[in-house]
Amino acid sequence: MSLFILVALPFLGALLPGLMNAAGRAACAGVTFTVSLAAFIGLLTNLPAILAGEVVTARVDWIPSLGMNFTLMLDGLGFFFALLILGIGLLIIAYARHYLSRNDNMGEFFTYLLLFQGAMVGIVLSDNILLLLVFWELTSLSSFLLIGYWKHLPEGRHGARMALTVTGMGGLAMIGGMLILGQIAGSYDLSVILQNRELIQNSPLYLPALILILLGCFTKSAQFPFHFWLPHAMAAPTPVSAYLHSATMVKAGIFLMARMWPVLSGTPEWFTIVTTAGLVTMVLGAVIALFKHDLKALLAFSTVSHLGLITMLLGTGTAFGAMAAMFHILNHATFKAALFMSAGIVDHEAHTRDIRRLGGLRTLMPITFTIATLAALSMAGIPLLNGFLSKEMMLEEANHTVLFGNPWLVPALATFGSLFSAAYCFRLIGHTFLGPVRDDYPAKPHDPGAGLWLPPAFLVTLVVVIGVAPFLAEPFVKLVTASVLGDAAEVPKAYFKIWHGLVPALYMSIAAVIGGLLMMAIFNPALRFWDALPRPEAKVIFEAIVSAAARLAQTLILPLHNGSFTRYAAIGTVAIVGAGFYAWATGTVGAPTREIQAAGIVPIVGWTLLVAATVALVIFHRNRFLSLILIGIVGLMVSVGFVFFSAPDLAMTQFTVEVVTIILLLLALNFLPNRTPVESSLLRRVRDMGVAIVGGLATFALAFHYLLRDAVDTPISEFHLANSYKGGGGTNVVNVILVDFRGFDTYGEIIVLGIAALLIYALTETLLDGPVRARLLNRIPDQPRAGDMHPMMMVVLTRVIMPVVLMVGFYIFLRGHNEPGGGFIAGLIVSIGVVMQYMASGFSWASARLKYPYHGVIGAGVLVAGFTGIGSWFVGKPFLTSDFTYVRIPPFEKFELATAALFDVGVFLAVVGAVMLSLESFSRLARRAHTDDNDHPMDIDPSRDEETPPTSGTAQEGV
Repeated sequence: MSLFILVALPFLGALLPGLMNAAGRAACAGVTFTVSLAAFIGLLTNLPAILAGEVVTARVDWIPSLGMNFTLMLDGLGFFFALLILGIGLLIIAYARHYLSRNDNMGEFFTYLLLFQGAMVGIVLSDNILLLLVFWELTSLSSFLLIGYWKHLPEGRHGARMALTVTGMGGLAMIGGMLILGQIAGSYDLSVILQNRELIQNSPLYLPALILILLGCFTKSAQFPFHFWLPHAMAAPTPVSAYLHSATMVKAGIFLMARMWPVLSGTPEWFTIVTTAGLVTMVLGAVIALFKHDLKALLAFSTVSHLGLITMLLGTGTAFGAMAAMFHILNHATFKAALFMSAGIVDHEAHTRDIRRLGGLRTLMPITFTIATLAALSMAGIPLLNGFLSKEMMLEEANHTVLFGNPWLVPALATFGSLFSAAYCFRLIGHTFLGPVRDDYPAKPHDPGAGLWLPPAFLVTLVVVIGVAPFLAEPFVKLVTASVLGDAAEVPKAYFKIWHGLVPALYMSIAAVIGGLLMMAIFNPALRFWDALPRPEAKVIFEAIVSAAARLAQTLILPLHNGSFTRYAAIGTVAIVGAGFYAWATGTVGAPTREIQAAGIVPIVGWTLLVAATVALVIFHRNRFLSLILIGIVGLMVSVGFVFFSAPDLAMTQFTVEVVTIILLLLALNFLPNRTPVESSLLRRVRDMGVAIVGGLATFALAFHYLLRDAVDTPISEFHLANSYKGGGGTNVVNVILVDFRGFDTYGEIIVLGIAALLIYALTETLLDGPVRARLLNRIPDQPRAGDMHPMMMVVLTRVIMPVVLMVGFYIFLRGHNEPGGGFIAGLIVSIGVVMQYMASGFSWASARLKYPYHGVIGAGVLVAGFTGIGSWFVGKPFLTSDFTYVRIPPFEKFELATAALFDVGVFLAVVGAVMLSLESFSRLARRAHTDDNDHPMDIDPSRDEETPPTSGTAQEGV
């Protein structure tokens, strides 16, 4: 299966659970299982190539000049992690189907799960670090949704916020590190970066890149001092916890350290930072886990400890350490997922996870007891189970590791951590399942149906099989290790077997197991000592740091960012003018290369009118209606200026925008007082006037300077002029820039335009549904209203003009690629024609004849433009690359067909939809109580002939 399809399947499949939600729980889980199974089978189709030592790749260039390419790579390491993500994901889906209650929205849950699964698969298959960063952040966002799935639980919401904050901040640091790494290697493709070990390690930027990347890895994989978020994520439903802790989120940081191992490891900095962090995390997590009473909390801190173990192994920088890390990742995924699912079964049946309220479940839940005991013994490192094998390898590596010049430090701490690891495993078994049966369980425990215990039973089967016959896993683990090592080292020739003789690792392991049993014997006094021991609480520290950061931000920002636009404008203007003056004063200014041209009478008159309108606007700005007229005059004079400077496209756009905005602003002014109140003191107004004058003079000086001098470098306009026709197929350079050269900008702009219109609609909906609605409906006009709502002459005129407007709009659209025009201007022209229908016959009459909602028109425009851009991918071109050809259909002359025209259709629809949705929203607000909706295109209100002027509530009013 194509790697693109493999990555896309979970994301596309995420659309299905919500659609299948109404069909029932089984259908919702079934479609989710099918999507993951399809991806799993697709992954296995690449297994022969992986076993042959090949690397499967897929590539689509997006922005090659920036190194942003959609490149995927599947080697042994990527296959291993994808296998865990999809394989355990299938078991989690089957388990969640029976675990979630009927009150839980299963469609929502499985949608989040598939999004998370897709993001994880994207991480492990990415061959471009920029693409990897996108998927990396997607895991943070989707895990936030999963952890906070039970929104009614405060601890769930808090855990989700904590996870997002910590991993998100680490992700920001990692972005910086990855960008530095790409700059060092000269490429953002991992396949290129991994071939430049010496170049990267000899670079002076190696250490900053290493620290930033490790910050991202440590936060994601819960390494000290960022370990505290993971236990709080246990507030998520147990299927989420099992998935996050065994195969996905927390393994993302481990994966990235393994992926970067060939180029980042082997240096003193790597060894010291990674080994120390892993060793501290391993010991700290194990000690805390022993004294946790919540089953999931115990398992969560055990995950922290084992992640530290894997990190320490990768930090040693040896090939054997890397192989042991890969083996333990496999073993940890099997026994940890089984343990979390077993804890979920206990909670599901006994209605508690508190170990102090459990015990004696061995006879009540024999199947669960067997599964959990085997998994826990494997985690403790007991022989004939897979955890024993990788733990022995860890102790062997620790025994040969010297940290800070001390040969005993790492072996002693590794043994100490293993001791507590064995102790909390023994506690989990003994305090949960052994002992006498109690009579005060919150609910009567019993083994669940096969739907809950079969998934962990399958994993425990792997635990036993690998533990008894490790040679079965050896070839695959060594294959994965080879991908980790790359060209930096050779795969060790060590054999996977149960008995290695009387080696130091065996004695360390025996000491850990015996020590764990002794710790259980003295657990009660140890617990009292632990409870009495003063120790920092990570949650409290985190909340204190967040609060301190918020206070600092408020102290720094609120004095400046107080909501006053005049303050923002003043600070920005002064800063820009000051920087510009410094550049002018300290730099060199060349002599003018052009002469000042003589100004004719027409430009002088136009400039005078523009200045007069601007000055009048400043003087009369408190009169809102007059200000709007003056703004319109300024806009029209700017349009005339564009015409004078031979820019008809800009002139047409400016003119149509002025007409539309004036109409919309007139509607908005209907809800505002006639005059703006005085809110600023005289001193502040004088200050603002001074800042404005300085800013205006500085802008004039800069423009005057450039008008008198030639460009320093070749202007981009020359490229556009030279390539407009042969590259974009059009002679109208402005339109070709909009739909071709800068098509991506235009696409973003129509999206923003649509969002703005939707926000206006949302705001009006909120107003109409809230207490403001009554005030709007019962407002009393401050002036008498016209007697005739819809004058006959205006109605007739707009009906006659409408087809003409449509014809002109169609003509402007078609000619846009070669003459002034295009989809944007055509959209504004057609919008004006439709607006005139609303003005002539009223909102009710016009909206009753609306066949398509304006929301849909906006969406259709964005989709048409987007699919036009996507179409270029099918011919191997970057997004929004246009193409054109010439055809002749008799009896017509030869004419051009360009894909840019389709993109322009999207622009046209988005503009029309946005303008009309905004108008419709304001019009709905303008309706008042005691006025009848008009069902006729025109009428005359007889009350205008009466002596008494009409009052509110009796006169009809149109919108």
